[in-house]
Amino acid sequence: MSSAKRIEEMLRDAGITPIAGVDEAGRGPCAGPLVIASVILDDPFANAWSEIRDSKEISEKKRELLFDVVMDNAADVSIIEVSPEEIDLRGVHAANLDGMRRAVNALKITPAYVLTDGYAIEGLAVPNVAVWKGDQVVTAISAASIIAKVTRDRIMREMDLAYPGYGFAGHKGYITAAHTAAIHQLGVTPIHRKSFSNIAALL
Repeated sequence: MSSAKRIEEMLRDAGITPIAGVDEAGRGPCAGPLVIASVILDDPFANAWSEIRDSKEISEKKRELLFDVVMDNAADVSIIEVSPEEIDLRGVHAANLDGMRRAVNALKITPAYVLTDGYAIEGLAVPNVAVWKGDQVVTAISAASIIAKVTRDRIMREMDLAYPGYGFAGHKGYITAAHTAAIHQLGVTPIHRKSFSNIAALL
């Protein structure tokens, strides 16, 4: 069992439950929102979660199926969307941390402990710890990564319809050659993050 799995088990063995996992999708793209999810699982070691893993390791079709599994079976789920405007105003890291706080506070069940992927949540009243590669080894964080990723991908497919020609359904707002060419041809949209260097250079 990995050290991160031992963290989950040690917390449960000590009677520290429920445990929430938190993860985000969309720190890197130059367009679209940042999406943060928090998930509480009654038993992270139950067979129901055997296929849950880091969203980046799963196909888009499989993520959609597992999204429903988590939404239907998790004890609690919250989803927070941080707009490009807020990212521009506060910076992506500060906006991400605030989104994590909001995601935990939006849970109907108050967690006794919070495990996050990569970044501890400063200013959170609940004890929390950042787990290295948490989305790969902590089930609740993996579940949160799936919820955040699928939610954001769905938003970007909607943005593809709202702003045709940019290819948002494909690259999801990340910087690609095709995306860059589209920006040069069609201009900057309201969903582009104007504080990002490649977008700021065009304004």
